[in-house]
Amino acid sequence: MIVILAVIIVTLLYYYTTKNYSYWFKKGVKHDPPVPLFGNNFKNYFGLASITEVSVELYNRYRGEKAVGFYRGPTPELLIRDPDIIRQILTTDFNSFHRRGIGRDPVKEPIFSNLFHVDGDRWKLLRQRLTPAFTTAKLKAMFPLIVECAEKLQKVAAESASKDVDCDVRDLMARFTTDFIGACGFGIDMDALNDDNSLFRVLGRSIFNLSVFRMFLITIKDLFPNFEKILPPFSTRFKKDLTNIFTKVQEERKGQHSGRNDFVDLLLELEKKGKIVGPSIEKTNADGTPAQAELEMDVKIMVAQLFIFFAAGFETSSSATSYTLHQLAYNQNVQEKVYQEIKLLAKYDNKLSYDA
Repeated sequence: MIVILAVIIVTLLYYYTTKNYSYWFKKGVKHDPPVPLFGNNFKNYFGLASITEVSVELYNRYRGEKAVGFYRGPTPELLIRDPDIIRQILTTDFNSFHRRGIGRDPVKEPIFSNLFHVDGDRWKLLRQRLTPAFTTAKLKAMFPLIVECAEKLQKVAAESASKDVDCDVRDLMARFTTDFIGACGFGIDMDALNDDNSLFRVLGRSIFNLSVFRMFLITIKDLFPNFEKILPPFSTRFKKDLTNIFTKVQEERKGQHSGRNDFVDLLLELEKKGKIVGPSIEKTNADGTPAQAELEMDVKIMVAQLFIFFAAGFETSSSATSYTLHQLAYNQNVQEKVYQEIKLLAKYDNKLSYDA
């Protein structure tokens, strides 16, 4: 009886995960043969390659094709290679292609109600409200905060060099980026450069150090999309921490612009503008015109934007800067060129500035 039941379960599982595998063949779109259950995403699911590496490999394998089929688990996806088609998708036909496949349930996990993760009307309205916040003038106003963190980095690096010991540059730059994101994003001096156990440093680890269980949940979500509603949320801990940090800063500033010109200041400015309203890209009225879409700029939405500000800025910046330092260490001639460029700061009173 147990054997029969096991055979039935395996058969149903095989059918469910392979029933779409003729999709691209029927459409006449070239693609790699899918692996049962995993599709063409086996390497990514098992941590052997990032989704970017998988996509680039597929892109290069089918030179001459305008589009290539791909299966993320049981779900068929299309990799576009032709610039003209890409342009048409992003402009003329955007209303039909606004979903990017990385959306999360904003009701179940409100911290993912950010510009990177949401789709549809939420994405459009957030983009409409947030884009003007990143003007050159406002980014320039944040620069002194970065300079302040850079000066601390200089001191820590000098101390390390004076001790003539090995320096873990990856960790050093992770702590540096944690500090300047804390300053530029939250208006908080986290001092991660001197305290490796500061709150933001711990938060960064919790976001990017994926446990086996979290990787398993992400894979299950891809393989069985219908199970997402019953899977536990990924974001419980850092959602709570970020919400506490934001509400504390908000209370300290009494909901007003503090003059620090950090990201919290920008969000508080946007909150004062009230509800975000605009034409929908998902719904239409009876006469075919776009319906009106609305989104309240509440605490949950603002915390979600802070989350992506932290997550996107932390890992990317620390990886890029640590790798740059690694390359400079191995390429003395390039290092010398950089040094000569730094010496040009003399005309700016030997200080880092936005203009420099």
